[in-house]
Amino acid sequence: MTTRYTKIAMILALAAFAFLTVFNNITDYRSNFNFVQHVLSMDTTFADNAARYRALDKSWMWHGAYWLIIFGEALTAGLLAYGALKLWRVRAADSLAFKQAKGWAIVGLTVGFFVWFFGFMVVGGEWFLMWQSETWNGQDAAFRFYMALLGVLIFLNQPDALDVHP
Repeated sequence: MTTRYTKIAMILALAAFAFLTVFNNITDYRSNFNFVQHVLSMDTTFADNAARYRALDKSWMWHGAYWLIIFGEALTAGLLAYGALKLWRVRAADSLAFKQAKGWAIVGLTVGFFVWFFGFMVVGGEWFLMWQSETWNGQDAAFRFYMALLGVLIFLNQPDALDVHP
């Protein structure tokens, strides 16, 4: 049971993280909006950057991208919270029931992985060359986030003592 409780607690911790990220992005909208604006406008990448044609310079695009990020983070929080609830309800059930209840948490972890890996590393980091900016580079933070999600995803899918059959 300890392993099951640990899995549930870790999923809840990540749900809380994603929720607080959404809360902060909404209640302090301008701070992180500025980050998105600078990354998408590519205004702090290398001066001789030949890929600056990719830059987005319209305010509505910056707001749209920011709200897409917030939506992804909120979806992650909701799926993880619901996944933890589903797991809590079957915490003492047989291994098949517990395994089947993992689905929502798995989807939540996967959505979060796409937000922070695909959104920040692939799109922000490589397409908009965020890595070239000394000021507006969120790759280290994104790496910590998606690795935590990935670690819990791997741990969640490991069998626990109740899943082992002689």
